[in-house]
Amino acid sequence: MNAAGSKRNRRRAAGELENEVLAALWAAGNSLTPREVQQALGEGLAYNTVQTILVRLHEKGLLQRTNDGRAHRYAPTKGPEELTAERMHLLLSAETDRRTVLRRFVSNLQAGDEEILRDLLERAERPT
Repeated sequence: MNAAGSKRNRRRAAGELENEVLAALWAAGNSLTPREVQQALGEGLAYNTVQTILVRLHEKGLLQRTNDGRAHRYAPTKGPEELTAERMHLLLSAETDRRTVLRRFVSNLQAGDEEILRDLLERAERPT
């Protein structure tokens, strides 16, 4: 089987296609129609699949939708940084042992990320 065929038959992880659609919209920097999203993904996805993902993301409040003739245009309601931070907070709030989760998170940071986090924490502690 060639690389393109194996990519098409590969099963995506839960949420992976939604993340790919969001990434395409963020990269575009403006609203896109389902057809434009389909072209941006460039993976041979069916139009209906792309449309379904866009509708689901809109229903979750992650996309805004505007009319453009007979079609809709979609744009993200949040940037990637804001969405990632919200997801991190959501995951952390679901965890009962926050201290252990945070300890493991910090222990797996790369050196540069650790310095950024230290700087942010120091700034947050300073009175304004």
